[in-house]
Amino acid sequence: MTLTDSGPLVALLDRDDPYHNPCSEAVLNLSKPLLTTLPALTEAMYFLGEQFGWRSQELLWKLVTSGELEIAPVEGEVLARLPILMQLYQDAPMDMADASLVAVAEAMDLRRIFTIDSHFYAYRMRNGRTFEVIPGSPHR
Repeated sequence: MTLTDSGPLVALLDRDDPYHNPCSEAVLNLSKPLLTTLPALTEAMYFLGEQFGWRSQELLWKLVTSGELEIAPVEGEVLARLPILMQLYQDAPMDMADASLVAVAEAMDLRRIFTIDSHFYAYRMRNGRTFEVIPGSPHR
C-alpha cells in the first residue's frame, strides 16, 4: 500500500501535466492499492474539476470505486494530530491535505509517499522518520 498525495492523482489523469510521465512510470512499480485521505482526494477533485470538469473527476472516482485507490480514515487521534502538524509546519505552510497524509503515515507506520510536493522532504513523522518520496522531485 502506498500513501498518495493529490498531485500524482491529478498528474496521472492530465496528460499535459509536467509530472504525467514520471507519475505514470512510478505508479507501475508501486504496491497497490494506493492509499489517500479524504482531504487529499478533495484537493485532487478540486484541481481536476477546475481544469477539466466532471469528466476527469469521474475518472478519479473510478479509481476509488474500483478499489485501486482507498481512502484512509481521518478521525480520532489522527484527526487530532492535524492542527498540531499544521502549526508545527506553519512556515511551509502545511495544508490540511498534507497534514492528513503525515498523520495517517504515523498511525499506519508508512514511509513511502507518492507525491510531487517537495515539502515531504522536510516533513518528519512523530518518531523523526523521513518519507521515501516517489517519484522524487526535481525541484528539491
